[in-house]
Amino acid sequence: MRTDIDLPLVVDRTAPQPLVVQIGDQLREAMRNGALKAGERLPSSRALAALLGVSRTVVTDAFQQLYAEGWLDGRHGSGTYVAASGDGQGRDAAGGRWSGGERPRAEDDPTEPAPGRQAGIIDLRPGRPWVFGYDEAAWRRAWRSAGELAPAGRPDPYGHAELRELLADHLRRARAVPTGPRNVMVTRGTGNGLDLIAATIIRPGARAGVEEPGYRVARNVFAARGAEIVPCPVDGQGVIVEALPDDLEVLYTTPAHQYPVGGRLSIPRRERLLAWARRTGAVVVEDDYDAEFRYDVAPLPALHGMDPDRVVLLGTLSKSLSPDVGLGWLVASEELLAAVARRRDELGDRTPGPVQKAVATLLERGDLDRHLRRMRLEYARRRAAIVEALGPLVQGDTAGLHVMIELPEPVVPDLVKRAEERGVLLDTTERHHHGPPRVHGLVLGYGYASLADVKRGCAVIRDLL
Repeated sequence: MRTDIDLPLVVDRTAPQPLVVQIGDQLREAMRNGALKAGERLPSSRALAALLGVSRTVVTDAFQQLYAEGWLDGRHGSGTYVAASGDGQGRDAAGGRWSGGERPRAEDDPTEPAPGRQAGIIDLRPGRPWVFGYDEAAWRRAWRSAGELAPAGRPDPYGHAELRELLADHLRRARAVPTGPRNVMVTRGTGNGLDLIAATIIRPGARAGVEEPGYRVARNVFAARGAEIVPCPVDGQGVIVEALPDDLEVLYTTPAHQYPVGGRLSIPRRERLLAWARRTGAVVVEDDYDAEFRYDVAPLPALHGMDPDRVVLLGTLSKSLSPDVGLGWLVASEELLAAVARRRDELGDRTPGPVQKAVATLLERGDLDRHLRRMRLEYARRRAAIVEALGPLVQGDTAGLHVMIELPEPVVPDLVKRAEERGVLLDTTERHHHGPPRVHGLVLGYGYASLADVKRGCAVIRDLL
């Protein structure tokens, strides 16, 4: 294995392509044509930056992109290497991730639990992302910038103008939402955004529709604001529009990846849903909770983009980055958003300024986009492992961080108990219902378990089935 490589790299500061793109393209081509071979060690980011006369950040950003695509591989204590195959199918990032600093992150020992997890336990319950693969340098940089923010005497209920502008741009690029900062409010997450909407538009006794099975937090939020919860049945394509009653004041839905069944609301059904909302006057609340992670085709545009006056869009960083960040967004018409802002001011609710500043830095520098690309690759491998192990039993696997396995009702409790005895924690569809369960089976989350744990957990499930 060669360790001293004469890299054929040049940078052209007069070219229209950014330096990061130039370096990434040349390294990618060198790996394609064999000039760089599998297992060869690249120079350090510091050395390569000095050689090319660019900042170290330019080199680390190029390395980050190539790592996310599977071209590069980090090894504990020894540097960055050309991955074993240059087809985007490099090692699982949980087993060799590169954090963008000079020294790669240590490999996770599959026999040891990640921080906060119990040894010997494989947690396949949904709702939590993988929070151990973040870019430490970008994270520290973001929070240093937050420390430079002066305290605010009266927080803006809409959120910081800078962050709203960046979020609007992110939503235009990532979710095809034609919006601007005047339509964006910074929240503390999906639950907070949903509660602000409920506090603004729901009258005591109003009927609020929630998918059945569906997200229980939405039921709890609406009920706490005095609404009558109306379960709205779903199938493999999302909420069944023809089953919606005409007297709902609000409908909560997850069209990109129905929770927990996993269906995607098709364009014809979206059109029928919006026609129903216009006819009845109902407000549709769209929870876009994990739409960044799609594995078959590009994500469908957000429902909000089809009717910005009728649909309220909720988003969060809880699944894409970490629930510990505590930041999300609410996108609505200017008129409705103004009413929400007034109600929020009355409630004394606000999103902490330093958190907003840190997230703005992650967005402005492109660190969040790079993190999403890396995590999409990680999650795709775990999803593929579940499909390979459990095959035709798997439903809703085209997106998100969970899948569903429908099973006969009598099988489920015993299977969950026996799996726990073998160290695998599972969730069922039963608790996601408001009324009597109509869908029975398992809801498997693969966000919080490593690839090795996902494979072992699926082997246990397969054996028990």
